[in-house]
Amino acid sequence: MTTTAPVPTAAAPRADRMRYGGLIVLMLMGFLLVTAEFLPNGVLTEMADGLGVTPGQAGQTVTVTALVGLVVAPTVGLIFPRLDRRSLLVWMALAAGLSNLIVAIAPNLVIVLAARFLLGAAISAFWSMSITVAATLAGPERLGRGVMFTSAGVSLATVAGVPLGVMLAEFVDWRMVFAIASGLMVVVAVALRVALPSVPAAQASSIRLLIDTLRRPGIGLGMVGHVLVVLGHFLAYTYVRLALERIPEVDASTIVVLLALFGLGGLAGNIAIGLVIDRTFSFFAVFAPLVIAAVVLAMILLSGSVIGVAVVVLVWGFFFSSWLIVANTWVGHRMPDRLEAGGSLVVVGFQAAITLAAGIGGILVDTLDVELVYVVGAVSLVLGAVMFGASNRARA
Repeated sequence: MTTTAPVPTAAAPRADRMRYGGLIVLMLMGFLLVTAEFLPNGVLTEMADGLGVTPGQAGQTVTVTALVGLVVAPTVGLIFPRLDRRSLLVWMALAAGLSNLIVAIAPNLVIVLAARFLLGAAISAFWSMSITVAATLAGPERLGRGVMFTSAGVSLATVAGVPLGVMLAEFVDWRMVFAIASGLMVVVAVALRVALPSVPAAQASSIRLLIDTLRRPGIGLGMVGHVLVVLGHFLAYTYVRLALERIPEVDASTIVVLLALFGLGGLAGNIAIGLVIDRTFSFFAVFAPLVIAAVVLAMILLSGSVIGVAVVVLVWGFFFSSWLIVANTWVGHRMPDRLEAGGSLVVVGFQAAITLAAGIGGILVDTLDVELVYVVGAVSLVLGAVMFGASNRARA
């Protein structure tokens, strides 16, 4: 039998105080990246007309960004093994700005899709490296609070970013919306360079290290649980409109309000859970999926009550939108010497779960009904909670 020596890795530098300026810039970067990712959803019709394609084909501009994440997240450390992580985030912000600029001037869908590859790479690199940078800015013992800022950017984009893009499209051409997003990303790139300290690359850039990380006690179980939790959520949330349309006499404006409640709940959850997560990450890794499973089932059981569904959606957003805080804090406390490896695994699991949810959910919706999709989603969430509970026992 042969053994391999563990690859040495560097723990995140200790921060004496929270560097709020840098954390706010990280939050803005997350906000702009997620807003840009889903901008096509808000201007889909105009975009399709401008490019001479169908709305379904234009919608692939969102799909491609998720698929790129499966490739970039585990390999970004391999591609840039020694590049300072502050510089990497600056370059990724510029790449996102370039992507939006190309979309703004592209004459056809092929060039748009190629440009969106750049955005997908920037998003995946941001999520993979943000945990390391957050640990540097907040300190390992306050990692949850640091991650709270990056996750808050996503929640803000859900609540305000995409609707803001839709509003802009009412006043200017859809191409100008992307041009504005491009300019804002360049501003963020400059702010990153000024506000962030140097963040040396961790010695964690190898596929062997990712596999070795998964072999640690409880880590593999936790990562499987992470995939199941995200899968269960997206099985339900991808088809949330179908579920909401089951409510008697519901109209489009009511659905918009209910979806806004999800985002508002997420913003509240980010703040509330982010403030306590460093001491409670093991608890929320089990409790949050169980609550989400309950509210997913409640979406079906309470479909006759708009008020009941509104409460359910608010609670759903509260717990799932803070899931990245839970998962990344779990990584930070369970493997502080493998932050980049753990962050990459979290992103890969997230993107893989989204891809699986789209395929499995589509088959179930087309062949059966949305109620079954929600039941399967709830079961997946419960299994995810069980896996995280098992990971806690394995570590003990």
